[in-house]
Amino acid sequence: MQTFIAGKRRSGTSGEEFAVANPATGETLATDVLAGPEDVEEAVAAARAAFAEWSRATAAERSEAMLRWADQVQARAEEFARAESRNAGKPIKLTRGFDVPGTIDNIRFFAGAARNLEGRAAGEYSGEHTSVIRREPIGVVGSVAPWNYPLQMAAWKVLPAVAAGNTIVLKPSELTPLTSVMFAEAAREAGIPDGVVNIVTGTGPVAGQALLTHPDVAMVSFTGSTAVGRRVAAQAAGLVKRVHLELGGKAPFVVFDDADPEAAARGAVAGALINAGQDCTAATRAYVQRPLYEAFVARVAELMDGVRLGPVDDPDTDMGSLISFRQRDKVAGMVEDARRAGATVVRGGRIPDGPLGRAAYYEPTLITGAAQDSAVVQQEIFGPVLVCLPFDTDDDALRLANDTPYGLAASAWTTDVYRAGRASREIQAGCVWINDHIPIISEMPHGGYKSSGFGKDMSAYSFDEYTNVKHVMTDITGARHRSWHDVVFTGR
Repeated sequence: MQTFIAGKRRSGTSGEEFAVANPATGETLATDVLAGPEDVEEAVAAARAAFAEWSRATAAERSEAMLRWADQVQARAEEFARAESRNAGKPIKLTRGFDVPGTIDNIRFFAGAARNLEGRAAGEYSGEHTSVIRREPIGVVGSVAPWNYPLQMAAWKVLPAVAAGNTIVLKPSELTPLTSVMFAEAAREAGIPDGVVNIVTGTGPVAGQALLTHPDVAMVSFTGSTAVGRRVAAQAAGLVKRVHLELGGKAPFVVFDDADPEAAARGAVAGALINAGQDCTAATRAYVQRPLYEAFVARVAELMDGVRLGPVDDPDTDMGSLISFRQRDKVAGMVEDARRAGATVVRGGRIPDGPLGRAAYYEPTLITGAAQDSAVVQQEIFGPVLVCLPFDTDDDALRLANDTPYGLAASAWTTDVYRAGRASREIQAGCVWINDHIPIISEMPHGGYKSSGFGKDMSAYSFDEYTNVKHVMTDITGARHRSWHDVVFTGR
């Protein structure tokens, strides 16, 4: 039962059965009936009913409940890690070392941030009134999360909304609902009132559409592809709903000729292959200044050779499967298109032999010689593929780095502080790492430029998405006639 409404786990009512599978083995983990419009209606009603109480809870009450929530997830950390690994095809060392501890830290951060949700200023700006700023919760939030980081994406959607006093209905991907429902159950066990966190597991065209267009949903938040994000934005605009979008990425990885070549090569392999490349901030386009280019390509290829593919429950496995055969075949198709167009596949570029080839695995892949305007350079692959291209001047590097529709993340590798400063200023991305790629922290925002969307996840900046700003202006004079009245009538 993968739907959770008003504190109770249950099946959906759409009549459509769906098997939740482990993409690394094909094993069926759960079979359930997906949620449909009636379930969304019930979930939104539960969230709306819970909003009155939760929005009036004090900051301390919300904070204490969220700290208990973190304790609940911490106590079940291994259970969460195993469920996330099996449902998403992730190596167990990734879920133990990244997904679950990162989520626990997010909860604890927002528990603290809930007590620091304040207005910007108070003062007598007119001379006759005191002005204050209030931040108030919006209401019911409808969120849609993707399948690549099911637990963390659920947390990124739910936590700032709930910390700010909103209630939420989350639709996880029907492929990966297990830890989202566990996350909501942990909230209930922590004492967060029923109806504050609700989960509807259904398809995007059915449950997602019903949620995002529901008249009682005051705000929509979507993480996923840019193509779908455009449709979400168009619908939200037509309904005058607030919208938050975290969309695709095509992160450049810029290596200047004074960089530490070994650090850069290791960073490229880790940044490209984390979560089998199914990460919108993954390193996908390595631009390497020509003096380092050949050695960089050779070292990356050597490091990729040492990456271990295997069963996701094996702690020695470095890279797991892709989320589905459909995703694997999409990645394979883009690599083959690049090969046919004249690019060189230096490493990988194939489905592995043996048992792994019968699941959704794809080998770590390094491509050179692709054209800047080719699909593997311009479009999001969302797989374990790194394209490497040379550049000559710093101007060339920054021009190429910005030469896609996306702007979510990027990195620059250099030991020159001035080069680093220029790259951080001129690369058009919501996050620019210097001499590293991928690390995220709860205290800092995540969100993009251009076609990568707008709005922020994590950090106190995310409250800008999940609160209304209200100006309250109070007279301090007690006068019956105000000076501004004279522009309408003369006081007597």
